[in-house]
Amino acid sequence: MRKRIYAVASALLALVVAVVVSLVVVAQPAQAAAGFTVSGGRLLDANGNQFIMRGVSHAHTWYANQTGSFANIKSLGANTVRVVLSSGARWTQNSASDVANVISLCKANRLICVLEVHDTTGYGEEGAAITLDQAVSYWISVQSALAGQENYVILNIGNEPFGNNATTSANWPTHTRNAITRLRNAGFDHTIMVDAPMWGQDWSFIMRDNAQSVFNADPDRNTVFSIHMYGVFDTAAEITDYLGRFRSANLPIVVGEFGHNHSDGNPDEDTIMSYSQTNGIGYIGWSWSGNGGGVEYLDMVTNFNVSQLTSWGQRIFNGANGIRQTAREATVYGGTNPPTTGPTTRPPTTPPTTRPPTTPPTTPPGGSGGCTASVSLNSWNGGFVATVRVTAGSSGTNGWTVSMNLPSGAAVTNSWNAQSSGTTGTVRFTNVSHNGRIAAGQSVEFGFQGSGSGTGMSPSCTAS
Repeated sequence: MRKRIYAVASALLALVVAVVVSLVVVAQPAQAAAGFTVSGGRLLDANGNQFIMRGVSHAHTWYANQTGSFANIKSLGANTVRVVLSSGARWTQNSASDVANVISLCKANRLICVLEVHDTTGYGEEGAAITLDQAVSYWISVQSALAGQENYVILNIGNEPFGNNATTSANWPTHTRNAITRLRNAGFDHTIMVDAPMWGQDWSFIMRDNAQSVFNADPDRNTVFSIHMYGVFDTAAEITDYLGRFRSANLPIVVGEFGHNHSDGNPDEDTIMSYSQTNGIGYIGWSWSGNGGGVEYLDMVTNFNVSQLTSWGQRIFNGANGIRQTAREATVYGGTNPPTTGPTTRPPTTPPTTRPPTTPPTTPPGGSGGCTASVSLNSWNGGFVATVRVTAGSSGTNGWTVSMNLPSGAAVTNSWNAQSSGTTGTVRFTNVSHNGRIAAGQSVEFGFQGSGSGTGMSPSCTAS
């Protein structure tokens, strides 16, 4: 009798344990088998480190011969390239072999590859546009090129998948959920990126208000949302409210496209970039080169020539909160992003989001002639970014050189807006062609990134 009681008790205990375990398993979100994942509203790379996209779009499908653009984009500091592909419905189809070559170019240049099908653009308003379901069929047709590339590739199902037609755009949640489910059932383990409707700008908040249900529909919980910011986002309040709602909901958001100007209005690119940097949000600018149809001003370089940056190119690559200052290479390529197990607030990696004022003080510094230099640091464990401000004295300058002694163990890894000499010990920075002449009392800035610690550097300036 006692043995029977023990046996029944043991069986009941085993049943309770099994039920509890099953409940725990059900309660935990599934994770992708490999590659990029999403956790706590953040994108993590294959090593479990936070990855923040800093990149540009490249119209590969229309300029398939411009394969050198991948190296050129990397040379300006980007860690991501968003590649325009076609399913063949509207433009020449990019074959599986071409997609494989694009991925190899991304990997060779240590770039994370965001691949997007452009044929979906403006569905419901643009007659030639295809559905998200048709885009999924294309992805399945080139799956051989994508399999095993989860560490390096993010799948952007379709560009701006609905136009402004309210009736068709209302289908965005259902169509997006179905597309994600179909991709997962087909065996895709990649992080999936989904664009907003309304030509990507979501001005009626369809994506914003349905993002949680779409995220929950992904069995891998590995979906990232992409908002395109043009004329709809022409004030700081609109930008911070939209992005802030995703951050508050712990839903992953990136600015998948934006520009400094547009035919539908003037986007506030300064706020887009500063808010993204402060809040650990990725951004991808449109676009490298080759724009037409009246938006040629969105080219970042002229005729795909990396040495001919446009004003937009200068802004996004070299400006405040720009790519060169803020991009950090994915750790799958050996980058040094901090682990997510560290502090909940990521150490800053860039100069302050508010640039120092360029208005000279009442009494110009630097004495009679000459120049002075000051440095501000933003540091993290193992590295830093230094912003150096050069101010002319009462006579102005025709050129300048800044010298400083780096602490032991520190080294310059790259610089911008100055020519550098030396990487350790005493290093020197000399003006480039566009910033050597400084009027009396005026200032210019250059910057550099370094490994180790930059604490204690004291720059000196010599004018010529």
